[in-house]
Amino acid sequence: MPTKNVRIRRSDPHVGRRGFLQASVGAASLLAIDGMSLHGQESKTKSVNSATLQRVNVKTKLDLSRGCPPEIRAALTGPWPSIRTPFKQDGQIDFDSLYSLLSFLIEQAKVKAVVLTWGDSLFSSLTDDDIAQLTKAVVRHVDRRVFVVAATGQWWTGKSVEFAKYCVDIGADMLMTLPPDWAGSTTHESLVTHYRAVGEQIPVMVVTNFLIARGIDFGVELMRRLRDEVPAVIALKDDFLGEFIRKTCLLTHDRWALSAGGAKQNHLNMLPFGADGYLSTFINFRPDIAWRYWNAVSMGDMPNATRVIRDFDFPLFDYMRKSEGGFDAVMHGIYEAFGLTKRWRRVPYHSLSDKQMESLTEFLRQTKILS
Repeated sequence: MPTKNVRIRRSDPHVGRRGFLQASVGAASLLAIDGMSLHGQESKTKSVNSATLQRVNVKTKLDLSRGCPPEIRAALTGPWPSIRTPFKQDGQIDFDSLYSLLSFLIEQAKVKAVVLTWGDSLFSSLTDDDIAQLTKAVVRHVDRRVFVVAATGQWWTGKSVEFAKYCVDIGADMLMTLPPDWAGSTTHESLVTHYRAVGEQIPVMVVTNFLIARGIDFGVELMRRLRDEVPAVIALKDDFLGEFIRKTCLLTHDRWALSAGGAKQNHLNMLPFGADGYLSTFINFRPDIAWRYWNAVSMGDMPNATRVIRDFDFPLFDYMRKSEGGFDAVMHGIYEAFGLTKRWRRVPYHSLSDKQMESLTEFLRQTKILS
């Protein structure tokens, strides 16, 4: 197995938002925002919570030759949130609500990491400029209080590398990389090359949803090659499920921090094969429910862990599946019901109507999710 030190170049003067935008899309006319105040908002607190002690300090060199460092694995252990981009009704990013949400997650939900994802963060409706601005806003407001995972769009290798440099420059800790694979156009070799190039800039988290269409054998072989050939890949967030993730856990858990995507039951299915954390739905608005499940798992109390799934996860996810606009429309509605952000998403994505909000609020009260 090759060993390599991954350089984290945090002071490269040529890397910045202008550099990312110009190098990746040739948009010479776009304005840079390095140095701007992001709507006048800066980090408002320097307080240290318990997770800070487990964070990775700024380093010029991070040795990943032995796999995921313990402090990074600790940051990705337990429930962690993916950040849903809040919008105003006119479609503009609502930065004030973003900062409030981040503060809630850090100060009240006591998360150890915050994670941007292509899906939940609605990169599908954001421009490259939006993605760069949103990422910088998150990193600045978090202000090194917890671990920050940024995310790429479905970009070609050169563009992904430029964004990785940008993420290093602004202070993100890790990058979740989602390569394009239209019509099965990638190969094992081209994907290994892609992850290696990004990993030369910043530690990498793999997300597996693009592999579902390629099948178990293709996906597991890619995981084996990344484990053996790309030391900078040190974490994974799974959406594939089933046999794929069980085999991947057995292959990689000694080197990677492994997280389930989307639901406690997916984490529970991974647990016997090797799993650390999970992308938590409830940590975003009812962190006590997320931590109730996690504490039960940590104590080996499977009856209480499954009881949380029965009483809260199953009813909510059943409701989401039947809702117009899908689960993400409901999630943004839940944020509004809890007074965290507004329900709005950019059109043509559906945002819940007033009547649908009334129905959602009634459901949340009936299930005791909302008091």
